[in-house]
Amino acid sequence: MKPRRRPRAYFNLRSPYSWMALDQLERRFPRAGELIDYYPLWEPEAGLREALHERGAEVLYRPMSKAKHLYILSDVKRTATRLGYPLAWPVDSEQDWDLPHLAWLAARREGRHRPLYRALVETRWHRGEPINSPEAVVGAGEAAGLDGAALLAAARSPQVRAEAVDVLEAAYEDDIFGMPYFRIGRERLWGLDRLDEFVSALHRAWPEAEADGPARTDGPVRTDGPAADADPLAGVPAELLTKAGSYDTDTAGACG
Repeated sequence: MKPRRRPRAYFNLRSPYSWMALDQLERRFPRAGELIDYYPLWEPEAGLREALHERGAEVLYRPMSKAKHLYILSDVKRTATRLGYPLAWPVDSEQDWDLPHLAWLAARREGRHRPLYRALVETRWHRGEPINSPEAVVGAGEAAGLDGAALLAAARSPQVRAEAVDVLEAAYEDDIFGMPYFRIGRERLWGLDRLDEFVSALHRAWPEAEADGPARTDGPVRTDGPAADADPLAGVPAELLTKAGSYDTDTAGACG
């Protein structure tokens, strides 16, 4: 039975788990972009945060401990290796994540959010470059076939900022507390390790999707991951080791 409300996938451009989960989702369920509603969720800066608070809402994130940050770095490395993803480690000098997410909302108005998302992922996780500067947004926009300067202007517009508050409020009302997060019917599935259940639920709801075409087989090649006695943080830039929360803040559920 198809759910009354379209399935939702909440993502964050900062999070490596979100990047890997959405890529795996779209490889295993190629109609995801057609049948699922995607929503960005991030920790906004003061202006959007105050507008959100005025509605009685908030982002359900918490500061992250250094211990958990180091664990996440090693786990991201292990998971990327297991799934076959080459990983370039971005070192962010700024932690303002409004701009790339606002740009995604602006691109969605033009029907170009998917190529922009791919361009931002390519920049951040394949080349290890920052995506939260105006120059990065313009460059990603151009790579996605958009007018980069117009995209930047739209991302800063009152209309897109108002839409951002709506999106953040919707995530609060949906009780979203971590990335990635999936909802289908009454099922609530948090994290990359719950992707199997989400994909299975999608196939139950749309069994014809399997007949429409096989899952994608191009892309990363899975492996068994690093040896147990390997240094779990080998290859991680030294600057990242002291930047707790570089790739995510903590979650209300206290589990990554």
